[in-house]
Amino acid sequence: MAGAAVSLRALRRLCRVLLFLSQFYILSGGGSLNLDLSQPLAQSLKDPGPTRTFTVVPRAAESTDMPPYVMKCPSNGLCSRLPADCVECKTNFSCVYGKPVTFDCTVKPSVTCVDQDFKSQKNFVINMTCRFCWQLPETDYECSNSTSCMTVSCPRQRYTANCTVRDHIHCLGNRTFPKMLYCNWTGGYKWSTALALSITLGGFGADRFYLGQWREGLGKLFSFGGLGIWTLIDVLLIGVGYVGPADGSLYI
Repeated sequence: MAGAAVSLRALRRLCRVLLFLSQFYILSGGGSLNLDLSQPLAQSLKDPGPTRTFTVVPRAAESTDMPPYVMKCPSNGLCSRLPADCVECKTNFSCVYGKPVTFDCTVKPSVTCVDQDFKSQKNFVINMTCRFCWQLPETDYECSNSTSCMTVSCPRQRYTANCTVRDHIHCLGNRTFPKMLYCNWTGGYKWSTALALSITLGGFGADRFYLGQWREGLGKLFSFGGLGIWTLIDVLLIGVGYVGPADGSLYI
């Protein structure tokens, strides 16, 4: 038993010595290999180093927007029949009014046209009559309409309209111009209906109520058509078109 105890004590001392030697080995730098290897890794994770900034410069996109006048220009049509907005002509304002004249014209960019032989061309000659756009007949331009003037009045009222020349018409000067026109619009009142009401129910003011003239209608209603005299006069006035709708429009 005494020998076993001595052996156990010796084993414990040996373990303590081995533990002391291992700690001394680690503290003396023998175990610094792992620390030295781990430090660069930790530093690389914390300090990523100088960063480079890349700026992506997009390429200039090709313009696909077409000029607005291209929508009016037929593709591969005759150059002489192109609308005026599709060509540029060297006009001469010293030409004789009303006489035929020829001008040298060039098609605008993005416009394609052909000649009589179906060959593509850019320069051509156009034939037209020497006159300004505001001198054209009424069938060659379109004008704005006014609903605020009186069509039934003496003398007839006029209004200032903005007129635009039709696309296929060629002329000198501005293609948009003001012009004084007679009032000519309708509110949907029928002359035949007004005349029929004046003949049949004019004594009760039905014709005046139909035309929107409610004051005159009330006067005829309570006076029984002015004892028939007012009724007869209204039949004549409506028949000749002198009495019209209250809003100043024309009959249809």
